[in-house]
Amino acid sequence: MNGPQVVVHRDGDLLAAATAARLLTRLVDAQAARGSASLVLTGGRTGTAVLEHLRALPALHAVDWSRVDLYWGDERFLPSGHPDRNETQARAALLDHIPVDPARVHAVEASDGRFGDDPDAAAEAYADVLAEAARPEDHGSVPSFDVCLLGVGEEGHVASIFPESPAVHEVERSVVAVRNCPKPPPTRVSLTLPAVRRAREVWLMTTGEAKAAAVAMGLTGAGEAQLPAAGATGQRRTLWLLDTTAASKVPDLFTPPLA
Repeated sequence: MNGPQVVVHRDGDLLAAATAARLLTRLVDAQAARGSASLVLTGGRTGTAVLEHLRALPALHAVDWSRVDLYWGDERFLPSGHPDRNETQARAALLDHIPVDPARVHAVEASDGRFGDDPDAAAEAYADVLAEAARPEDHGSVPSFDVCLLGVGEEGHVASIFPESPAVHEVERSVVAVRNCPKPPPTRVSLTLPAVRRAREVWLMTTGEAKAAAVAMGLTGAGEAQLPAAGATGQRRTLWLLDTTAASKVPDLFTPPLA
C-alpha cells in the first residue's frame, strides 16, 4: 500500500458530487473485475450527500445494484426507522430508489430488533454477518470491501471509534458495541479499525475548518489511539477527500491543486 492521497475540492457540495462520480466508477470497475462489488456506507451530512448525488447521476444504473453488497461502518443503536439511524438516512437518500437485493443490504440490528436493547448482541450478530460474507481469499473473518466510506470528526473519530476509547484499542473483534459516546446518541455499534483496514480502499471524507487540525494530524503520523482516523487505512489505497477549509492545515507535501 502506498501512502495516503489527498484530493481537495472547493466546497462540501462539490466534494460530495465528485465523490459520488468517483464511487460510481469504482463500483463499475469492481463488478467488471469480479462480477460483484461491496461498499461500506457512512452516515453524517457528507455521507448522505454523496448518496443523494449518486442517485442523481445519469449513469447511476451503470452499476448493477442487485450485485452490490452494502454494509455500514457504524450505526446508532436506535429503533428501526428512527430518523437518526444511518440506515434510515441511506435508504431515503438512495437505497429505496434503486433495485438493490434486500439480502445484500446488511444493516445493523436496531434497538427494537431481534436482540432487543442489547448492543453487544447486535455487534456480535454483525460480526457473524461479516464472517459469513468473507471468502477464503479474504484471509480472515471480514470481507475485502471494495470501498469503505468514512467521515472524520473534529477530534479525529471515524465510524464510532473515538480517541482513547475501548473501541480504538480493540484488535481481535471486527464489530463492537460502543457506549458513552461523546456525541449523541451515546450507544452505537461500530466496525473496529482492524475491520476497516480489510477494505481495498478507504475514503475519508470531511469538510470545514473545525476538522483541519485532525486532518493534518491524521496525515502526519498521529497515533491511532489519539486520532482514530490515522489508523483507517486501505489495503491498496487510502484517500482523503477534503474541502479547502478542512485542508487548510495540511502540509504542502500532501496538497494537490484544487480538483
